[in-house]
Amino acid sequence: MCEIGAAFFTFCLMQVSTALKLAAGLPLAVLAACGSADKPAATAPPPPPKPAGPDIAALTDSTAPAALLAYGRQYPGSEVLFKTRLGTIRVHLFDDTPVHKANFLLLARRGVFDETVFNRVVKDFAVQGGQTSGVRSIHLRRYRLPAEIRPQHFHVKGALGMARYDDEINPGHLSSNTDFYFVVGQKLAPYQSKAAAGRPLSPAQVQAYATKGGVPSLDGKYTVFGEVVEGQDVVDKINKVKVDPGDKWPIEDVAMKVEVVK
Repeated sequence: MCEIGAAFFTFCLMQVSTALKLAAGLPLAVLAACGSADKPAATAPPPPPKPAGPDIAALTDSTAPAALLAYGRQYPGSEVLFKTRLGTIRVHLFDDTPVHKANFLLLARRGVFDETVFNRVVKDFAVQGGQTSGVRSIHLRRYRLPAEIRPQHFHVKGALGMARYDDEINPGHLSSNTDFYFVVGQKLAPYQSKAAAGRPLSPAQVQAYATKGGVPSLDGKYTVFGEVVEGQDVVDKINKVKVDPGDKWPIEDVAMKVEVVK
């Protein structure tokens, strides 16, 4: 029997049953309405919880320092992992550069760096990251950070620094909020590092430039706020990728995922 015939047959039986009950004076049970029961009105899903810390789309040069310092005190951290197709880099962030440290922790936790690549690679000098090859899905304002240049932090190989615009348009050495770099450099004789440095070097720093290498010409001009503790070989691999001869952007993107681990 087809579905329509079956439904009609059932309906007829219900009518006969009802008529017999009425004739016998029996009470009628309440019948459910045909079809499915009414569904409760759909409710909108609750909004996602507000992320901890300041609104990165509203920070400015003037409001960022205080907001970032407060964030760093409330949500501390000291180590981050950079995961790339060439391997993983573990970085320790310095306590005595608190604005830069808190800024990096905040943006890492918000996933900002996960949308970026290493966008400038200069052989035997540095690898720079923080730019994206596409459109950002995370709304981020371009605020700058006050310089936190410390004499004990220098541009030895493996140092993590924050990029900035040149002195002519940025005499205060304000740092970018997203563009960072790892130092590669070369080993230098003591007379070379002393001549190139932007400030006096301690004997230990001269020795480090001789045994490890680095770029002393950047000392005193850019904020160094961390150092590689594992994975310097990965930085070296990035430093050797093929790049566009013009802008030094790698021919094949080296993307990253940055995670706060400690």
